[in-house]
Amino acid sequence: MSQASDQHLLIVDDDERIRTLLSRFLKRHGFLVTAARDASHARRLLAGLEFDLLVVDVMMPGEDGISLTRALRDQSQVPILLLTAKSAAGDRITGLEAGADDYLPKPFEPKELLLRVNAILRRIPQEAPADNLPKVLHLGAVRYDAERGELWNGTELVRLTSTEAQLMRIFAGVPGEVVSRSQLVEDLGRGGGPEGGGAQDRAVDVQITRLRRKIEADPRQPRYLQTVRGAGYMLAPD
Repeated sequence: MSQASDQHLLIVDDDERIRTLLSRFLKRHGFLVTAARDASHARRLLAGLEFDLLVVDVMMPGEDGISLTRALRDQSQVPILLLTAKSAAGDRITGLEAGADDYLPKPFEPKELLLRVNAILRRIPQEAPADNLPKVLHLGAVRYDAERGELWNGTELVRLTSTEAQLMRIFAGVPGEVVSRSQLVEDLGRGGGPEGGGAQDRAVDVQITRLRRKIEADPRQPRYLQTVRGAGYMLAPD
């Protein structure tokens, strides 16, 4: 079994057997996994949860995987791996043009899916910190190395999801300053129309809660990642 990870994958497939098989397989290899039965179900999950990668079937009733991928690309850069029974080059190109990161024809071996998922996650670019960022921020027993983009608790490296890492870069760039939810939504590439505003704000709140579990001694009474009522959030290092 692979080393435990908190990378969260979303499987979107209308075939219950495939959803169950892939979920069990990926969980055995250390991933957190959530499953959706169709595009509509996936959209509801995406409104409130953050995922590190989506595995999406193309041929689904209602909205298909290509359309879902294209729509998601208007508001998010979450990596997407498409699954389909179609293997023609033209279909693969259509999927990639829609914004997918990779394309796996059915039938496939679960191990190949795992290799492709890991390859995509390794390709996620790590942004270089701005020159004016402090090199290290101290948050009690936790320290954040801005130059390396690493969070440490004593001698233990704390793994951050891509979104958590991006949040830390944002806050580390303006320590002691309030960052509004709307600014976080924009900076995280989750912008959308007014209809999705509330859902996007809640998604940011979920990410803040997850990040606090990694940097706070008591996440319910945060000392370092503070809520500034009516304004947003602020990182207050020592």
